[in-house]
Amino acid sequence: MLAAGVCHSDWHLVTGATPHPLPAVLGHEGCGEVVSVGEGVDDLAPGDRVILNWAPACGTCFYCERGKPNLCETYHDRIWAGTLLDGTSRFHQAGNPLYQYCGLACFSTHTVVPRVSAVKVPQVLDANVGALIGCAVTTGVGSVLNTAQVQKGRSVAVFGVGGVGLSTVMGAKLAGAEPIIAIDLHPTRLEAALQLGATHMVISSENTDQDIKDLTGGRGVDYAFEAAGIPSLQAISLRSLAKGGKLILSGIAPKTATLPISPAELTRSEQTVAGSYYGSSAPQVDFNGLATAFLDGRLPIDRLISRTYRLDEINEAYADMLGGTIQRGVVVFA
Repeated sequence: MLAAGVCHSDWHLVTGATPHPLPAVLGHEGCGEVVSVGEGVDDLAPGDRVILNWAPACGTCFYCERGKPNLCETYHDRIWAGTLLDGTSRFHQAGNPLYQYCGLACFSTHTVVPRVSAVKVPQVLDANVGALIGCAVTTGVGSVLNTAQVQKGRSVAVFGVGGVGLSTVMGAKLAGAEPIIAIDLHPTRLEAALQLGATHMVISSENTDQDIKDLTGGRGVDYAFEAAGIPSLQAISLRSLAKGGKLILSGIAPKTATLPISPAELTRSEQTVAGSYYGSSAPQVDFNGLATAFLDGRLPIDRLISRTYRLDEINEAYADMLGGTIQRGVVVFA
């Protein structure tokens, strides 16, 4: 491993909001260098730079054949069992298995992953940037370009501007959206959103939906993205929509959470609520597309990184994330 992002999804295992076999090695947002390859792997070699993909796809199942590899049904259960695709883990302690979160386990100096979970990228790509492409950037930018397919000139609100939310802001700017309204509790994150393409910022409150309508001629926005996975914020996001608007949920809420929706209002307003899992991406293609956009100067992914940490500073990294003092932290191994 060269770098691993500090993402909220790992924290859900700590709190129990996301059920998962334990004990586990966490970390699902990573970039590394190939040390060795197993039998039958002839398209990767030691020294290759790879981004790790936490949603491997078989290419032949119902969803893969319909252009939805992020929803692959063949590998879904195995990944959530905390194992590799053969049903085993490569990590052990005192003779007992340590499960690999998302089949990756990026918070380790070395790991073993399935071939379909390693995407080769240009050697010149900064590993810290590569790590963020492994989850936050693909999720955020993908929710705009792939899931919502935002058109130029349409209005966008992004609720929660951590790593995924800021990536959503960058995706909205890339799509030519206007205005782009960022909503968060933390002023430092909102300032970062302005630097990355947001045109307005709003401090989150129970009246945020009205604040957004005030900024959009009383109508609301064409697209609202909830990137924090907070049910109360998702409800406010829905209320911020204009007629015909779309709410995209990219943040992972606790598994038991629910969202109150008025079917009558949804029908009369022709609004849509959609999930976006891994940015509706095809990682084998999209990772390199995002890397190219960064290298070309169209996607300033490096500006998401607030601070880097050593692996033994992981608890401090998560305290900073939970405290809202960083946009995205990255654990570095060199």
